[in-house]
Amino acid sequence: MIRVRLDLAYDGTEFAGWAKQRSGVRTVQQVLEEALTAILRVSEPVQLTVAGRTDSGVHASGQVAHFDLPEGVWSAHREKLLRRLAGKLPMDVRVYRAEEAPEGFDARFAAVSRRYIYRVCDSREGTLPTRRAFVLWHNRPLDLELLGEASRLVLGEHDFAAYCKKREGATTIRRLLDVHWERTRPDEVEATVEADAFCHSMVRALVAALLMAGDGRCAPEFPAEVLASGQRHSSVNVLPPHGLTLEEVRYPSAAELAARVLETRRLRTLGC
Repeated sequence: MIRVRLDLAYDGTEFAGWAKQRSGVRTVQQVLEEALTAILRVSEPVQLTVAGRTDSGVHASGQVAHFDLPEGVWSAHREKLLRRLAGKLPMDVRVYRAEEAPEGFDARFAAVSRRYIYRVCDSREGTLPTRRAFVLWHNRPLDLELLGEASRLVLGEHDFAAYCKKREGATTIRRLLDVHWERTRPDEVEATVEADAFCHSMVRALVAALLMAGDGRCAPEFPAEVLASGQRHSSVNVLPPHGLTLEEVRYPSAAELAARVLETRRLRTLGC
């Protein structure tokens, strides 16, 4: 069996997230698995493992997934797979790389970090119509210094229960590696958020709290105080999904893949 790594992008607007759901709901996983199964003509449906299960409406430009298939099937299709996928897939999802993965690779458990960008327009006139599907309109001017100060206070390993939707049996301990802001257009700012992993709704809830500090409604210490409380704060709402894009998934060197998978699978506890 050969493990194949796929690098892909999608416009999440018309998708109910990545993961397959009940019949009739359109998801990225469902669309891609159906296309691969038809192209490869395998007896068993292709099953994808993904680096990050994005929510409904969230976009991706650097998503990574893997699947396994017999070596003979891979050899027969590898040279033409990308072109055939381009012809089979709808226009809002595209695979731009398909290659044999190194031994020990796992799209989910071998990842060192995931990097997201949340785009915000703070112009009082509103978001440009050509960008409204990917940018949130925030009707208050944002101060980059205040945003930066608030962001630095939440870095590190913490229990992010205050910014996550708790799932049964899942930990909310994460290591936040980087949060920084930059003004990329006169009317837009981007929040780059990178962590070893994210729990459900974490990026959108955290950015919501940071915006409250960045527009002056709250002190720069507010997002860190919410984090330390361990409880959802009534004034921090989860932002809409359309401003969020998964930009990159990072992996260690091939020699370190197996060790990374073992480390990721262990139950996280603070201080361990």
